[in-house]
Amino acid sequence: MFKLDEQKLKNLGAIITTTEIKQQPELWAEAYEIYKANKENIDKFINNINEKHGQFRVIFTGAGTSAYVGNSIVPYLSSKNDMKKCIIESIATTNIVSNPYQYLKEDVPTLLVSFARSGNSPESIAALNLGKQIVKDFYHLAITCAPEGKLAQMTKNDEHNYLLLMPERSNDQGFAMTGSFSCMMLSAMLIFDNLDENEESSYIRTIIEMSNNVIDRKDEIHELINTDFNRVVYLGSGGLGALTQEAQLKLLELTAGKIATVYDSSMGFRHGPKSFIDENTLIFDFVSNNTYTRQYDLDVLEEINGDQISKLTCAISVEGENNFSGKTFGFEKKYSMLPDVYLAFPYILFAQALSLFVSVKVGNKPDTPSPTGTVNRVVKGVIIHEYEK
Repeated sequence: MFKLDEQKLKNLGAIITTTEIKQQPELWAEAYEIYKANKENIDKFINNINEKHGQFRVIFTGAGTSAYVGNSIVPYLSSKNDMKKCIIESIATTNIVSNPYQYLKEDVPTLLVSFARSGNSPESIAALNLGKQIVKDFYHLAITCAPEGKLAQMTKNDEHNYLLLMPERSNDQGFAMTGSFSCMMLSAMLIFDNLDENEESSYIRTIIEMSNNVIDRKDEIHELINTDFNRVVYLGSGGLGALTQEAQLKLLELTAGKIATVYDSSMGFRHGPKSFIDENTLIFDFVSNNTYTRQYDLDVLEEINGDQISKLTCAISVEGENNFSGKTFGFEKKYSMLPDVYLAFPYILFAQALSLFVSVKVGNKPDTPSPTGTVNRVVKGVIIHEYEK
């Protein structure tokens, strides 16, 4: 797919999605430059909240894929964060809007970090308005891909608001969010991870290198799906476990539900969801680089492989001291020191590519995968009800 000419991709209805997946490593380099240009002002904006109020609350929010940005990075950031300064959480806009009284606290200073591709989803706007309505000391950081979107237009840089725009090409025109997801995730990581410049640039170079390697190995990915199957499972631990929700959603979206999908943590999968496996199931586990956590990822892979109940059991993994005895889509051992939260970038690009290839395999058009039009690029039909405190 990544080497087909333009006309063939157009005939497959896949040119937009293919281009947007493939260009991500370039976009990450752009996003890094945007971050560096804004770093001083963003740091000042966030530190000012702490100086005014002491400890404050940070809520990562979005709907669907945008919500999974926060879910994927909060476990890592929480482990590194100075909790005396701020508490970091991830709460979907869909939860905030439907249950604001459970998630927003009037007397707790709060920074809402909105992730949004277009910034036009009703929930994004409603969550922002509810924050302003309910929280006495309310601040907003919008990380979005569309300068003309409603969210961007509502977020003007001042002492209570900061707008960080992503690279222009990250505003995906295809149905499924790809570059928008990864650029927003990378930008949030850079803002809250507090790395020195050498670490930042090293991690950026590494994820670009690993992800270009995924693109170059398209034939290996095709080989993994060159069989009859109708179910796919994604597993992982910690933040990589949260990332599996985005991985399975890409496949569900691009195949319009023709392939059934499940996601779970490596350990949690045994507690009932393992019943999903049959002889037509492909299983992928995002294996951790953390030597302790890695043991649990490998344990479940070996267990399922030993059960001989799935069509394929495959590790997505960097080579380590201990490795899966079965099928592996692997990366060189030199990447074994990369924190899991940065492994998320080549891992999700793998899942996006697999979803693209499967979409074509089942006869869908990846750029417009919903034949009925009942599922849309920007959600429609949402009624926002007035909330009274």
